[in-house]
Amino acid sequence: YLWAFVHRKPSSWGQFLLWVEWSYNTSCHSSTGVTPFKIIYGRKPPAIPEYLGGVAVVPEVEEMLRQREEVLQLLRQKLLKAQQKMKHTVDTRRRPQEFNIGDWVLVKLRPHRQVSASETTYSKLTKRYYGPF
Repeated sequence: YLWAFVHRKPSSWGQFLLWVEWSYNTSCHSSTGVTPFKIIYGRKPPAIPEYLGGVAVVPEVEEMLRQREEVLQLLRQKLLKAQQKMKHTVDTRRRPQEFNIGDWVLVKLRPHRQVSASETTYSKLTKRYYGPF
């Protein structure tokens, strides 16, 4: 995701790294079903409140908070766009399939599993599907 922010100016990746890390650690992951933050700390991550202009007394703090809010908005937009692009890419070759009880199906194994299943070390020429089951 970092590339989505810095592709126009690669030397600026350092200023976005903290926000990308925060986004990653506070997003729900499909493999665990929870956020990495919750796994480590046992609670939901604290929400970053939106910045309302004119709250800070010190001008430098005001500028920093304004920049932070801009980065957060950009981060939300870029992550949503990247998510939509990934979904579109996956859905272009996917067709909905329905199976009934008793239908014969072929099982596709991943290359690292095919080696153990077929006892061969050359995965390029191994069968892609096993079955029917």
